[in-house]
Amino acid sequence: MTDPILIVDDDREHLFMLKTVLGDWGYANQTAVDGAEAVRLARDRHFLLILMDVRMGVMDGLSALANIKQEGLNKETPIIIMTAFSRVADAVAALKAGAYDYLTKPLDLDVVKLTMDRALEHARLREEKEAGLFGPPNVLLGESPAYKKVLSLVELAAPTEATVLITGESGVGKEMVARMLQAKSLRKKAPFITINCAAMAETLLEAELFGHEKGAFTGAEKRRDGRLKAGTGGTVFLDEIAETSPAFQAKLLRVLQEGEIQPLGSDQTEKVDVRFLAATNRNLVKEVEAGRFREDLFWRLNVVAIEVPALRERPEDLPALANFFIRQYALKNHKTVKGLAQDALAAMTAYHWPGNIRELQNAMERAVILMRGDYITAKDMPLNLAPAISQPVEELPLNLDELERLAVEKALNVTKGNKTQAASTLGVTRKTLAAKLRKFGNRDAKE
Repeated sequence: MTDPILIVDDDREHLFMLKTVLGDWGYANQTAVDGAEAVRLARDRHFLLILMDVRMGVMDGLSALANIKQEGLNKETPIIIMTAFSRVADAVAALKAGAYDYLTKPLDLDVVKLTMDRALEHARLREEKEAGLFGPPNVLLGESPAYKKVLSLVELAAPTEATVLITGESGVGKEMVARMLQAKSLRKKAPFITINCAAMAETLLEAELFGHEKGAFTGAEKRRDGRLKAGTGGTVFLDEIAETSPAFQAKLLRVLQEGEIQPLGSDQTEKVDVRFLAATNRNLVKEVEAGRFREDLFWRLNVVAIEVPALRERPEDLPALANFFIRQYALKNHKTVKGLAQDALAAMTAYHWPGNIRELQNAMERAVILMRGDYITAKDMPLNLAPAISQPVEELPLNLDELERLAVEKALNVTKGNKTQAASTLGVTRKTLAAKLRKFGNRDAKE
């Protein structure tokens, strides 16, 4: 279960309001009515985030913040301070004491959501980096022909300043490709900024990227530089770019053409130096034809196009990817895993993975947590990975070639030798199946 968010406020009506709102947003939460209680709770458990008022009776928020930091409690947990507008000096002191950010009362819930999302994303990336879940930039690649095409384009495009449009189904690893482009670029030591364009309202998206002046919109209680200015010299990855409005697209086009931004509420422009990468799971050519995406922006983004193949199109990479996630989650969860049993890999090979690598990552995490023996078996997998195999197989570990051969043989048996149906059952192309058959000694195999 996800760790809760701790809400600390001695105004019980305000506390109840925040508890209700965060619950509606899908967050589990726990409450405290003073700073001393917050410190006690922080000693006992880990929180996803702490949202804490400053002015409280028994112990104020600044003292609680100092205690939590000094005792090393919830070290990686972002703490956001709430304060009245007239007490901005308290917020400045909180930032110096280690708070992630501050919010001014009365709260604007859109700003609360944006600040929380930013803090949680920052914490998640830091945690995954420290746990090694991302690994080196080329870990999650593989050796399949389909992915080697991606690698080749990355090697050519990375050292340049060209914008890159990364396409592919949801969950195929488009952000990983973007990170590899940045890691192999001349900007690799500069910031890498990720923006999910679908997760923010248009005004907040513009404010996040371009910055804003005080009073530019409701809740803009102070001037803030945008992430483009903060990331000068670095790389900006715009995920879900097709979800943006034509108005935003026009402003982004100006940045790409002129290299300058205009913060919300300002009549002045500012120069920025960033490289843009963008991603979408939509067909932007069709979006342009339908009038939902600007053609001029499309050509600006599509200088280099990289299409990331779906996992079902690169079955050769499935065992290596699965084992990578198993190693990482075994380390994270203090488990000993010797590998995959043959029935587990047979089930995985027969499955078509509509959620792609993201679904595989989730399945491997679940399997590592729920496994009971030394090897992960099909019983440890999510129910939707139940193998399309009529007879049970022994739960003994085999090498990867034997497991692949087993899956191919079972698929051909089930389809009575129909290679087209067998390829469909395995989630691969007929050409890939023919290559597998030749590999396993069937010299008559044809595409």
